[in-house]
Amino acid sequence: MPTRSISAALRTQGQPKRVSILGATGSVGSNTVDLLARMPGRFAVEALTANGNAALLARQAVALKARFAAVADPTNYLVLKEALTGTGIEAAAGPDAIIEAARRPADFVMAAIVGAAGLEPTLAAAEAGRTIGLANKECLVCAGDLMTERVKQRGATLLPVDSEHNAIFQVFDFDRPETVERIILTASGGPFRNATQAELERATPAQAVAHPNWDMGAKISVDSATMMNKGLELIEAHHLFHMPEDRIEILIHPQSVVHSLVAYVDGSVLAQLGSPDMRTPIAHALAWPERIEAPTPRLDLAALKQLTFETPDLERFPALQMARDALKTGATAPTLLNAANEVAVAAFLGGRIGFLGIAKLVHGVLDRLAVGPATSLGALREADAMARRKAEELIASGGY
Repeated sequence: MPTRSISAALRTQGQPKRVSILGATGSVGSNTVDLLARMPGRFAVEALTANGNAALLARQAVALKARFAAVADPTNYLVLKEALTGTGIEAAAGPDAIIEAARRPADFVMAAIVGAAGLEPTLAAAEAGRTIGLANKECLVCAGDLMTERVKQRGATLLPVDSEHNAIFQVFDFDRPETVERIILTASGGPFRNATQAELERATPAQAVAHPNWDMGAKISVDSATMMNKGLELIEAHHLFHMPEDRIEILIHPQSVVHSLVAYVDGSVLAQLGSPDMRTPIAHALAWPERIEAPTPRLDLAALKQLTFETPDLERFPALQMARDALKTGATAPTLLNAANEVAVAAFLGGRIGFLGIAKLVHGVLDRLAVGPATSLGALREADAMARRKAEELIASGGY
């Protein structure tokens, strides 16, 4: 969803592109750091943030010569400050420091904070008119209309970094969107694609986070196992590409080579392919509208021999239908869905509920709470908090 001309993005050509990373110590953030470290003359780092891993954040900041580093958890401030003493890198902590990092002068902001916690910093980057590499699904899931309107008002640019949305971005005709018939999101199916109901009942956190193709953090890996990640991506795709829910298709593609497709009215179907490595979409967003070399495995179709596709089983993966229903309901329904899912995933990883309890808990929350208007950030915060409270109540009572 580029909202600025390519010529505007090229105005700083010949100078290092100044980059900030929100969520530098996570999976996407660390991969972004890896790419930046390989090209020190092409990029300069303005700010890095983390939730609580101050030691790793400090090492990254020193290695990349960042100007500013901040942890969201204030209890980790002293660790960060001591590690950066004498480096000239400014250290800060707390939610306001993360917002400051998002607003600092940068040509590109990687929004890679996982979960709803990434919403306000990403909104701050949009308000500052930045080009944003969006790796946080929840920004558009929880506040899609608010985010896209803010981007439009402030002249910001959203570049999708999720491999699926980045793939669509690369083959979507933004000049003639009326020629697009539908978009097709692909999904690996996760580790439980062929699991029986009995196996799902016994599924452990260790099994759920063992994704067959992608190296992701625990929360996103569990979302992949339930396929809630694909439901969230469906909502995200609706906002990114202005596509109605009934024109967004989901296909299981176990090889994770065809990252997504766009079907056109003349029968053409364009796809973006690549090895399953997040550094490819990250590199695409970092360099857009140009391209840079990325140290990713090169795709060998002859070695793969076959690519397969199948329709997802909605009984095994009820999260997909819940996400579709939330998108159709609109207002705060997607916010409630996301908040309940975050609590459910954390409870599963903490051993408080079983794997199948994730979808049941989310459904229980949605079934018990009324949907309200999503007219402001305050309304979204209230809906998010309400869903989290209800989810915790249902876990405590076991009544979901």
